[in-house]
Amino acid sequence: MPFLNRLLFLLLLAALPAAAQNIAFTKDNFGENKEGLREAQRELKEGDTEYRADPPRYAQALPHYLKAQQLNPSNAALNVKIGDCYLHSPTKTAALPYLQRAARLDATADARLHYLLARALHLSAKWAEAIAEYQLAPAVGSNTRNGDADALSAADLQRFVKECRNGQKLMAEPVRVFIDNAGPELNSAASDYGPVVSADESTILITSRRAGSTGGKEDPEGNGYFEDIYQATWNGKAWGRATNLGEPVNTDEHNATVGVAPDGQRLLVYTNANGGDLLEANLRGTAWGKPKQLGTRINTRSHETSATYSPDGRFLYFVSNREGGLGGADIYKVELESKSPPVNLGPAINTSGGEEGVFMMPDGKTMFFSSQGHNSMGGYDIFKSVFENGQWSEPENLGWPINTPDDDVFFVTSASGRHGYYSSDRPDGLGAKDIYRVTFLGPEKQPLLSEEDQLLASRLAPVKQAVLAPAVAVTTAQVTILKGTVTDNATKQPLDAAIDLIDNVSGLTIATFRSNATSGKYLVSLPSGTNYGIVARQEGYLFHSENFDLPVGAAYAEVVKDIPLKRLEVGTTIVLRNIFFDFGKATLRKESKAELERLQKLLVETPALKLEMAGHTDNVGEAATNKSLSQRRAQAVVTYLSQHGIAAARLTAAGYGEARPVAPNTSKAGRQLNRRTEFKVTAK
Repeated sequence: MPFLNRLLFLLLLAALPAAAQNIAFTKDNFGENKEGLREAQRELKEGDTEYRADPPRYAQALPHYLKAQQLNPSNAALNVKIGDCYLHSPTKTAALPYLQRAARLDATADARLHYLLARALHLSAKWAEAIAEYQLAPAVGSNTRNGDADALSAADLQRFVKECRNGQKLMAEPVRVFIDNAGPELNSAASDYGPVVSADESTILITSRRAGSTGGKEDPEGNGYFEDIYQATWNGKAWGRATNLGEPVNTDEHNATVGVAPDGQRLLVYTNANGGDLLEANLRGTAWGKPKQLGTRINTRSHETSATYSPDGRFLYFVSNREGGLGGADIYKVELESKSPPVNLGPAINTSGGEEGVFMMPDGKTMFFSSQGHNSMGGYDIFKSVFENGQWSEPENLGWPINTPDDDVFFVTSASGRHGYYSSDRPDGLGAKDIYRVTFLGPEKQPLLSEEDQLLASRLAPVKQAVLAPAVAVTTAQVTILKGTVTDNATKQPLDAAIDLIDNVSGLTIATFRSNATSGKYLVSLPSGTNYGIVARQEGYLFHSENFDLPVGAAYAEVVKDIPLKRLEVGTTIVLRNIFFDFGKATLRKESKAELERLQKLLVETPALKLEMAGHTDNVGEAATNKSLSQRRAQAVVTYLSQHGIAAARLTAAGYGEARPVAPNTSKAGRQLNRRTEFKVTAK
């Protein structure tokens, strides 16, 4: 259409009366501009072909409709179609001005107009206006397009109104958070979503539809390229640039992030094969292995979409819409190494709507998930529930502005609970959906009045100054993150070692992890409320043990502990950190059993091995008393081993008292290190 004709047509529209007038695509309304009419009708026809497809191809229809709308912005039916297309796009709020214009032009142009306008207002957080439109919207039978019923019951409309009322309440009391775009290192011009992070927030993996995908395929519905998984690492100040994992994790089909183990060594992957299955990939050094099926207990002919590990890796929480659920998709729990069927988490968590995006924090009891039920403000909202005393707490909506009227899904946090990550479509985005980082703040401090300080500027006029204390980060996570590097004590080279996590009270091994085969790095999540024994072992080396006794309610902490493993050589000394005695006594406590059994096993497996058991104390008290106590404690270990099948000739006991400190006795920490039981290899 020549520019002059287009300009004349737009000037004609501008000269119309102030009252909105619906203008049809007819000769009468285009006058001499026959070329413009032909162009508009051509774009309308092409748009309708895509729009009326089964299923509709909204993304392909939209550009045709927008071109037609440039030629005639005052056609109500066309504006309805544009609004409908935007409501089915990543930028849903763009629908609002088109639907508002359609309502002004002709509120009867489409039977669905009140409903579509209500949705656009709802998604724009215009709660009261949305409620008014929902109340005008007709129910089943009238919400039709192309002759096909688009189910919309009175109950649906009532639910939408309820969501708006929830939104009004939640928006009136916003939560104290910072929400920051993760930046171009993670985000692209395409949709980026599904973030998962390691417990210490050192690694993040995301799903992206950006160009450069492994298979190079584009989504036929116009949503970008097929999904691929990308990874980035934290450099101490910001995220590094995300890089494509490549094969074998990414394939020609859709591959999306689902969950990652706290140590970042195991990755849960979604593939659209078989209608939607969950796979698991393992990190071997610096390379991810080929994802493997999780089995038929988890993957069914139904749709399995998201999952998360328990901190010890024994259990998997996952989302499935299999038969027998409470509504749409539900959250289930399954023990990976057993043959027991998955267990539905029940009505405390699952609703008649859908649940999605399950994530278990490393504390082992705090679960985040998204739900269309509970007190959602629209679509999926993110909720938190805590498992205590054998039951799940009432799910708590994370509130505005974390949750919005649109779908908010796949929310994860660091182990500390200070930061959360999720994807959202916001005005400051770099493309469609972007990854955002949420920083949680503590409750707002009340203003504190200072003392009547005498200011230099006016010594005779005391001034009371209101001081608002700075926001304090939320650090309520009851978990300790233990991490470090396992190395050969002599060569300092990293080792691929097994790391056992033991409950010292029960003596049971809770879980076994491995350090990274290339870097030797490890990470273990320790929920509060347990006396833990940590044992690193590798063939050809003596085991190394650590103890962490974490009482119930112990606050979040991150501990770096490098583990140098020593080879079995004469003269080598190993501290037994999980041997316990009552204060001032030489009676072995029951929590020592697991460590004693490890020592017994070592002696059984190495028949020529001979050991000296040594007891040590700090310098508190009389030296003679300390020496006697240390001797009796060493002898207690020898006696236990002798009573459990180890020849007495292979064992000696020595008490050194305070004579051989390994740390200054000037601090509590130093004295604790000096109070120890150890063994020395005397023959092998």
